[in-house]
Amino acid sequence: MSAERIAAARDVVLGVEEEFHLVDLGTRSAVPRVPELLDELADLDADAFAAELKPSIIETNSDPTASLTDLRADLLRLRRMLSSMAQERGLGVVGAGSVPLVDSSAQGITASPRYERMRDEYQMLAFEQQICGTQVHVDVPDRDAAVAVMQHSAPWLPVLLALSGSSPFWQSEDTGYASSRTLAWHRWPTAGPPAPLRDAADYDALIDDLLRSGTMSDPGMVYFDMRPSAHQKTVEVRICDASPTVDGVVLVAGLARALVVHGVRAHLEGRPQPRYRPELLRAASWRAARSGLEGDLVDVTGRELVPPSRAIRLMLDHLRDDLTDAGDWDEISELALDALARGSSAARQRQRANRGGGLEGVVDMLVAETRGEPDEPAVEQLPTPATAAPVLLGDYHPPSYDEAVDETGHVRPPYAWLVTNLERIGPAGLLAHEKSRDAEQRARSMFFPQPDDPERLFPLDLIPRLITRTDWEQLSDGLVQRARTLEALLQDLHGERAALRDGILPREALRWLPAEGEASTMVPEKTTRALVSGLDLVCDGEGRWKVLEDNLRIPSGIAYAMADRRVVRSVLPELQAPEGVVDSDEGPAMLRAALLSCAPPAAGDDPSLVVLTEGPQDSAYFEHAMLAEEMGVPLLEPSGLRVTDDGSIAVAVSGRRIDVAYRRIDEEKLFASPDADGRTLREPLQAATREGRLALANTPGNGLVDDKAVYPYIRALTEYYFGEKPLLDDVTTYFCADDDQRAHVLDHLDELVLKPVDGYGGAGIVIGPHADADELAAAARDLRANPASYVAQETIRISTHPTFTGTRLAPRVVDLRAFVVLGPHPGVLPTPLTRVAPADSLVVNSSRGGGSKDTWILR
Repeated sequence: MSAERIAAARDVVLGVEEEFHLVDLGTRSAVPRVPELLDELADLDADAFAAELKPSIIETNSDPTASLTDLRADLLRLRRMLSSMAQERGLGVVGAGSVPLVDSSAQGITASPRYERMRDEYQMLAFEQQICGTQVHVDVPDRDAAVAVMQHSAPWLPVLLALSGSSPFWQSEDTGYASSRTLAWHRWPTAGPPAPLRDAADYDALIDDLLRSGTMSDPGMVYFDMRPSAHQKTVEVRICDASPTVDGVVLVAGLARALVVHGVRAHLEGRPQPRYRPELLRAASWRAARSGLEGDLVDVTGRELVPPSRAIRLMLDHLRDDLTDAGDWDEISELALDALARGSSAARQRQRANRGGGLEGVVDMLVAETRGEPDEPAVEQLPTPATAAPVLLGDYHPPSYDEAVDETGHVRPPYAWLVTNLERIGPAGLLAHEKSRDAEQRARSMFFPQPDDPERLFPLDLIPRLITRTDWEQLSDGLVQRARTLEALLQDLHGERAALRDGILPREALRWLPAEGEASTMVPEKTTRALVSGLDLVCDGEGRWKVLEDNLRIPSGIAYAMADRRVVRSVLPELQAPEGVVDSDEGPAMLRAALLSCAPPAAGDDPSLVVLTEGPQDSAYFEHAMLAEEMGVPLLEPSGLRVTDDGSIAVAVSGRRIDVAYRRIDEEKLFASPDADGRTLREPLQAATREGRLALANTPGNGLVDDKAVYPYIRALTEYYFGEKPLLDDVTTYFCADDDQRAHVLDHLDELVLKPVDGYGGAGIVIGPHADADELAAAARDLRANPASYVAQETIRISTHPTFTGTRLAPRVVDLRAFVVLGPHPGVLPTPLTRVAPADSLVVNSSRGGGSKDTWILR
């Protein structure tokens, strides 16, 4: 990278115009008192302050600079000057797209011939402009470059809007949008995404046409989201809401400059201007105004919905070289990730309103943030409901330990803000949101088909489940320890079989042992066999977590957990945890890294990865497709594979060799399937695995140790292999092949849960306390005839969680499936799936009528 290029980027000058509301500190309403401040401010800095259309809004203009450090200092200087003078008059300054409360006297406009002409011409449009924005001006070589910059920048401008969304309230009402300012602003006939233009002459011709049409009264009314200056060699980014924090302004200013630098370079290098459908650009802006950082955004270049974390990372990747050249990468990337973690200003305002502050509290928070003194009271100081809320929880009687409501009917502290928000939404609101949920799920093809319902939506309850940071950290340590134990057992059983020799694990607990020539014995040494495990946990009647089952074959649920989050955020953006929530979208990157870590040495530095699926007939096909898309790898059915002449496995269409296959299809189905040429895959796949040309994850044969008969011995195996005390409890379990344990089970069958050792999906389970005499008698006969086929577990009081029934919240049993990846960096994916049992049931499996919840790991 040339020194000249870096110097050019660092010399690009920018400046910022900020608009602010003036509010009365007593009423917290916007008031039309800007004129009385302007004369005195002009004496301090004549060029820094200006009136706006509304007499309750004032504009500041920073000094041009090439340094973000200097820009920050000047923004702070102007804010402090304005805030100090306002405070002397009992006024506050608010940097936000809108202010929740507006005095009736602020409905007029500033006395000015131009503004009066606009009022007469545009009427309602002029009256409703009680909104503030942030505009960033960046130097360009000429106006042709400015027009080129507009075209190259257009698909990224909605991301800036999402980052700046700060106007959820309009005239005392919550609009449901992060930027209601955008709704008001886009009513202007000349507002919105940049028009598709070739050069400055094309732009000037457009302006002439608009003036002659009477659509606008002067050239200053070109309100495109980005526009060239009429008088200077600058381009202006206008899409952003005003920001309560200087950090927010510096972030959008740094990104705006990088967009301009990127576009100028593309123009000077003669790269063609990209073309995008204006309708899609406008849709992307609408979606950003709706979502902020709490819902999906439109990736215009990819033409798809993506989570905000991905949209921002795509933008950072797009501008990495430009930000680095300008010396801004470290600061801007850190500010962007901080913004993601903190959430939008719109979400914070809703939190303040819903946590007892009301709209007055929102204004107080915005005044403090604008002044540079964040006003964030600790959560524990906020009022919490003393008893269960009267509408949704008025008739709430959990049968045992409930995660949200204690035995006296009091809402537990972590759930206080959530209950308050839900009460505000109410049953009718939740019903309406459920219709939106169904539409969102259908749009995402989020199906979990059943034989009698091929288009069954994956069941999702909108009430999120909360897991505290402390609980999650403790669970994560225990889950990784258990996954390591299961992996050690797999390795042992394919090697020395020391646990069998030393009597830690009885041979009867295993339905089979690996024999030479079987698929599981053809895995090279040091291969991680259980790379991805799904461990099911429950919280018992005393609030203690216990492992219920281990799943090491092809555990599903990662993508459904991610999709649950996206749907809930899109449908209920007003639900935002005060502490923030761990980003579930990090899961695919962790999964991809773990999968690639098991690539065979022959793969080199650029291993290829695919996801293998049975196809749309698999009930979890949605998950397979989503994970492949999120990891950016091909999704293949067996017929999409081809065996090459050298015995490698390749993608049939492209011919590229496959190094790692994430197997989401039963191993026997995979081995029995034909490839693209009709060749049965069993021998080629096993040979490629044995010879180190292909890694299958998870490896064949993992069902050896996730049978339920092995479950009672995992805690002892942890101590045996690692000399460590198990960090997680499990449920008391009896292995029925043992004579004494079987006798106990038969004597207490009506008190226990009987499970097939190789069962899944809840099939074959007999819950003693819920079974009738005939069912118990049949279970006893089968148990006596096939004792090694069953285990029995003590019946535990599993925790319940509030679940919406259509009219109220009712307690439903829940479990948690957590996903552990091993490899070089063992960890738990931030994508646990909460599963919900139907009413009067303990079975949570989706195939047996169960549902799911979005699981929020609190920061």
